[in-house]
Amino acid sequence: MRNGPRQVAPALVALLALALAGCGTEVPEGLVVGESASPPPAPYSGPLKAKTPSWVGEDGLLEGGGAAVLTLECAGKPHEAGSVADEGSGDEGADSADEALAAYVADQAGESEPGRGYRVEARTKQRVLYSYDVAARTRAAVIVAEDERGWFAETHAQCDPSEFRAKERDRLGINVWEDARGRAVSTTKVVSWMGAEHCDWQSVEFVTLDRGNDGRLRGQEYLRDPEGKLTDLRGLRSTYAKDVQLPADAVDTGYRHDGRELWLARDRTHAYARSADGAVERWPGTKEPVGCM
Repeated sequence: MRNGPRQVAPALVALLALALAGCGTEVPEGLVVGESASPPPAPYSGPLKAKTPSWVGEDGLLEGGGAAVLTLECAGKPHEAGSVADEGSGDEGADSADEALAAYVADQAGESEPGRGYRVEARTKQRVLYSYDVAARTRAAVIVAEDERGWFAETHAQCDPSEFRAKERDRLGINVWEDARGRAVSTTKVVSWMGAEHCDWQSVEFVTLDRGNDGRLRGQEYLRDPEGKLTDLRGLRSTYAKDVQLPADAVDTGYRHDGRELWLARDRTHAYARSADGAVERWPGTKEPVGCM
């Protein structure tokens, strides 16, 4: 989910602060679980260096994932993957595989990847596979490699963030919504995030519906803008308002987050967020996705 404004999850900032110390990268506590963790019933035994599977299309969100894609055991479809190594770079690498993982996670800044709870699932002389497991199945993977410069993250892949543990979902830079029964909903169906600070949009919440497995928005984007940061934005289908009445013909999406219910206008031009105390806000829809450079 890199196609829009982002803000780093505050809880993860503290967790990753040590990983940004430069040379001699510190490995945050909890990033890699120890040997006390239960081993997976069927550890990955495939290659740690491989071409991206042939079923991955060009220009897709999995392109370049290589062997990392092969390690996933998703309940749904793989969500995202890619190559993060720059073999032509002269940058100095990390002193250890764990430090390379820490540098990679810190660089992602908690966007949509797990920030802790990885285990070493496989190792060769030059590569280490770190897997993030839920219910003994790999939901995210990072493969780090060693060359003459040191250790570097090489490839990564992950399942949809809705498949992560609840505590880890809460640390992400995106908001994973739930259904009316409290089950996490795929981010291809609904996802939200706060706007970027460098655009002074940190008070704006964006929510997109029906993004799709290829990252393309097929549904609609809505935004909560209580401070009026984007009031003059062209392409808004309506306006933000607080303390409004929920129309009788509004449609309940069934999506819930942070005590709020998400409803849609019958014509989908705007959304309504109803809080636990019954207060209702109107969120305008946009004619096209809004980005922050």
